[in-house]
Amino acid sequence: MPTTEFDDSGYWYADTEDARRARAVHLLQAFRLYRAAEVAMRRRTREAMSMGENDLLVLRYLLKAQQEGRSVSPGELSRYLGTSTAAVTAIIDRLERSNHVRRERHESDRRSIYVVPTAESDDEVRRTLGDMHDRMLDAVIDLSPDDTLVVLDTLARLQAAVDQVQPGAHAGARR
Repeated sequence: MPTTEFDDSGYWYADTEDARRARAVHLLQAFRLYRAAEVAMRRRTREAMSMGENDLLVLRYLLKAQQEGRSVSPGELSRYLGTSTAAVTAIIDRLERSNHVRRERHESDRRSIYVVPTAESDDEVRRTLGDMHDRMLDAVIDLSPDDTLVVLDTLARLQAAVDQVQPGAHAGARR
């Protein structure tokens, strides 16, 4: 349940008497708690489906591509994960053994393959995540159009803020 009290303890920002800043810190805390709940949900989903993080990411990516009518190569999966083709091959091998994906030959270039999710994997994902997705939809469906725009704008601004973080940008500050 949302609260109207704005307690800024527990976040790394200093306590403040500024009500505007206290509200902002409270909102960031709420987002942090949501992210933690989502991470826990993803862990439980991976455990329920007996998959690793990258395996589940690949399966979700493949299911989305299938919905869009796109074929996905192992090279595209490698770029998506930011990992080596050897690592992607190992993931595809695992997912193929567990009957979540299959390899299909390219129609015109027999040396190339696509990775395709199986119907069983789509069913399993829907069974595993369907109720949760319904609960999430129920949680936001009654937002007004104006409130929806505020949330969308806030999320876009937060995404832009975290996208600006560069690896190693503050490495010297920890000495």
